[in-house]
Amino acid sequence: MKQLIALVAVLTLWAYCSAPLRAETKPLDIYFVDVEGGAGTLIVTPAGESVLVDAGMPGARDPGRIAQVAKDVAGLQKINHCVVTHWDIDHVGGVPDLGKLIPLERCYDHGFSDKPATGVRPQDVAAYREFVKGQSVALKPGDEIPLQQAAGLPALRLRVVASDGLVVGEKPGAPQTRPCDKGHVAHADDPSENANSVVLVLSFGSFRFFDGADLTWNTEHRLVCPENLPGTVDVFQVAHHGLEISNNPALVQALHPRVAIMNNGARKGGTVQTFATLKAAPGLEAIFQLHRNVRTTDADNAPPEFVANDEANCKANFIKLTVDAAGKSYTVTIPGKGTSRTYATR
Repeated sequence: MKQLIALVAVLTLWAYCSAPLRAETKPLDIYFVDVEGGAGTLIVTPAGESVLVDAGMPGARDPGRIAQVAKDVAGLQKINHCVVTHWDIDHVGGVPDLGKLIPLERCYDHGFSDKPATGVRPQDVAAYREFVKGQSVALKPGDEIPLQQAAGLPALRLRVVASDGLVVGEKPGAPQTRPCDKGHVAHADDPSENANSVVLVLSFGSFRFFDGADLTWNTEHRLVCPENLPGTVDVFQVAHHGLEISNNPALVQALHPRVAIMNNGARKGGTVQTFATLKAAPGLEAIFQLHRNVRTTDADNAPPEFVANDEANCKANFIKLTVDAAGKSYTVTIPGKGTSRTYATR
């Protein structure tokens, strides 16, 4: 009996002493960096891997803000995956300058074309091509970006549901408008680069996040009609900075998000029409904004505690989303304002 008691004591002491040596269980973090109406969404996985979706404008401001959050807040020494959703300057422009501030290991895009869409500046694409030196990966609908899995935690997946003007299951040349819903009012075909955006769905356990970049109305509709390809999600990154040529009500309602996060600027995006769409979405509980739209009224902005930056001349407050290690709940915070709200996954 005495030997048994001694053995139990030894095992208890060993468990207590060895506990601090065990690997720390980390959550999934998503940072929405204020690049003033561009886009910079930084994902840090439980395994410590990182994905940046878009890099804002060229110059010092946007790359500097992204690098500061990545290095000083998230504690990263490099960014493992950099996804450029499309060739507009406010998404691709910051990549070469950001690469001078923090290493970007691998870049992804929707591929290059000899006939670029309208709105694209050739010099921005040329600067990016010089930076990647032929080593970028062209993403197609249905692809996945391979991510490290943390031992003992739920599966983590980052899936491409649209790219280069196509959605999952479509062949090149598919029309922009699909007549599958008599109630859908189609827009004229969009020749802009926005329609080519890479669209991503991130899943971790029961948590799901949709980033539609700047995808526009008709292609958004094809994502959910006749089949809801992304499925329902917990968090919706409001498309195209909150512009009304995107954020098709059919998409928003099919995604059925609980939380929407808008990467708008003080005078860019966040339109009245988009706010009306979001407010009418069944099940939506909260809208967070990177900026208050100074051109609209309080009724067409989120409550002040849900807005990271109130003025055009701001401190570049970011929004952070943290998913617990079990993938069953998530917390949205605005550290610069002390705002914190927690939600259960659906």
